[in-house]
Amino acid sequence: MNEEKAASKPDLAGRPEIEILVNTFYDRVRADEVLGHIFDKVAQTNWSTHLPKMYAFWETVLFRSGGFTGNPLAAHAKLVPLTDMGRDKFDHWLLLFRSTVDDLFAGEHAEHIKSCAADMANVIFSRINQVPDPRFDPANLTPEQRERYARYKQSSQPA
Repeated sequence: MNEEKAASKPDLAGRPEIEILVNTFYDRVRADEVLGHIFDKVAQTNWSTHLPKMYAFWETVLFRSGGFTGNPLAAHAKLVPLTDMGRDKFDHWLLLFRSTVDDLFAGEHAEHIKSCAADMANVIFSRINQVPDPRFDPANLTPEQRERYARYKQSSQPA
């Protein structure tokens, strides 16, 4: 994205922007060929309760002020026996989320919410599918991280 375009977009500053982001994102999710049916047909999402929960969730994530209560892990785990909840679905969700943020906002909070979304997608995917979180695969580490990991492993071995 060029700097002029980014400068013309606001950053996420509070609840009003969170609501715009969440509403736009879930409009796109519902229209999406890959994800729409999961929310509408499989999970049978009640949008009048889900959207306010998501406003509170993202406001809590970004500003520590949303008062979110809930268990996203359990909500997603319930869907595993009902539909494919594979890596491709989480990657697609994340791509859609990031592009929605980029279309609407720019700035420090916009970048932070995308990073938080990636972390959340990785954690939920790995836990509900009982697979290692790909962020912690030594093969994905930079050379510096590999060296630090090797020193850690060596220091944690019994003498």
